[in-house]
Amino acid sequence: MQEILFYKPTIDDNDIEAIKKTLSSQNNTVVHELESYLTKFFGVKHAVSTSSNAATHHLALSAMDVKRGDKFICSVNAFPSIAQAIRHFDAEPILVDIDEDDFNIDPNALKECLQKNHHKKLKGVFVNHVAGQSAMISEIKKIADEYEIQVLDDANEAVGLTYNGEKLAAKESILTCFHIHSQLINPISAAGFMITNNDELAQKAQLLRNHALINGLDRHGNLSYVYDVVDIGLKYDITAINAAFALSQLQKYDTFRKRRQHIAEIYNRELKDVPHVSTPIKKRDHAYTQYIIKIDKNRDSFARELLDNGIHTSLHYIPIHLLSYYKNKYNLKVNAYPNALKTYQQVLSLPIYNSLKDEEVMYICDKIKQIAKTRV
Repeated sequence: MQEILFYKPTIDDNDIEAIKKTLSSQNNTVVHELESYLTKFFGVKHAVSTSSNAATHHLALSAMDVKRGDKFICSVNAFPSIAQAIRHFDAEPILVDIDEDDFNIDPNALKECLQKNHHKKLKGVFVNHVAGQSAMISEIKKIADEYEIQVLDDANEAVGLTYNGEKLAAKESILTCFHIHSQLINPISAAGFMITNNDELAQKAQLLRNHALINGLDRHGNLSYVYDVVDIGLKYDITAINAAFALSQLQKYDTFRKRRQHIAEIYNRELKDVPHVSTPIKKRDHAYTQYIIKIDKNRDSFARELLDNGIHTSLHYIPIHLLSYYKNKYNLKVNAYPNALKTYQQVLSLPIYNSLKDEEVMYICDKIKQIAKTRV
């Protein structure tokens, strides 16, 4: 029996050489090179790199000067990092339900949420884009403007994610967060970054990510080891080695994207008419950073049988209101977000990554078909 991991990174000679060059360099500029590459890639004024996606979320809110008691709306269907970043300020995440088809924030649910929670402490809506398909960000921005709150968003690892044919690049939002890592608990490398056209926000983030520390030779002739701390900062700057790996991986973005889309085409074709299985609904441009199917009968049993056949799967996501901390802290009811609850009971993420071979994809499809036949 073969084993197919849920994710496996693609590491080639270029990646290894980039790291070797960084290790041997005595005057390393790779972090600057990474950020310069990102500003050109996205066509934005600023890119601020960080050590991880969670660091990016927290740094973004720090740069926005979030305070205790502030409130942010966010999707109930997201990785906990966004809600956790909000809570680190003793601010409140206000959850909103999703669209059943694309798993992103439902603009109608957002509007209803804003009508109930319009408050002077409400600062913004933190939108996440699920599986490589953008939320309806233009519609969300219009609603947010109506209530005079900011929009910031997280595209996860969907670098190059497009909306209406254009790269999602902080056009509708004040900033957009991304990350680059191997989706493993102990990743080979990790990197996060935010992009923005807001000068003040970028400058604040750049300052805060390294203890809000300033130093160097100034116009008065102070020595470079003289430093000052001008705010309450963090330690979120990226290492040179992680920056080198991230830059090398980013330069293969187009290859990775095309490969995932090819795999998605195979899944779509092979699983189209399989009983009890629904393939993803493509409503907009889709980068397929995850391939999420729905199993209409006993999803967990289905996943166990796939694992018995060597196929590892994942779940995107467990709704935040079902997680113990948020459920208990805010006294949230299980059925408070019916769309998210319904999809959670059915969704299952299949392997989809550059190094996954066509024969492995067909093996996965064959096993899904076999398991589906046993369901009555």
